[in-house]
Amino acid sequence: MTLLSTTLLAFSMSTDAFAAAIGKGAVLRQPRFREALRTGLIFGVIEGVTPLIGWVLGYGASRHIEAWDHWVVFALLLLLGGRMILAGLSAPEPEAQANEQPRRHGGWLLVATAVTTSIDALTVGIGLAFMEVNILVTALAIGLATTLMATLGVMLGRRLGALIGKRAELLGGVVLIGIGTAILQDHMGLW
Repeated sequence: MTLLSTTLLAFSMSTDAFAAAIGKGAVLRQPRFREALRTGLIFGVIEGVTPLIGWVLGYGASRHIEAWDHWVVFALLLLLGGRMILAGLSAPEPEAQANEQPRRHGGWLLVATAVTTSIDALTVGIGLAFMEVNILVTALAIGLATTLMATLGVMLGRRLGALIGKRAELLGGVVLIGIGTAILQDHMGLW
């Protein structure tokens, strides 16, 4: 994978966390940077670890399906991108009540949300096992991009709400499908 592909993949993987962080920021109303960074770090670490787990799982299977591995990667990214596009097109969640008191999110709630939004990174990790890729660099890029985007999402949450969160997920899905298509075209010699 090229630097551009790795960067696009990293930021695509961060869109779920970005959308969730916008929701968290909207509930907090006036989040402090420290709270936003805490959220970003939790999301980033989990999002960075899950592709490593997926890669280990996929690596064991990669030797058995080498002849059609590019189709596996394409199918995984197509399904994942499609799911993200559908989520991006769905109706936004109702906003928090105006009279609800702002609160700090508990650590376990943030971890549970981060695990939920990182399932796609696990799937991508499985797909990356079928490619020539430095998984440590890729996982680090995904973790850093997610930390940045989740921190930014919390800080922007009050002003942006669900509006940009859904669009970010939609864009991330389109990018993943594009990466999968490029991998397939490259393997088939269409580039």
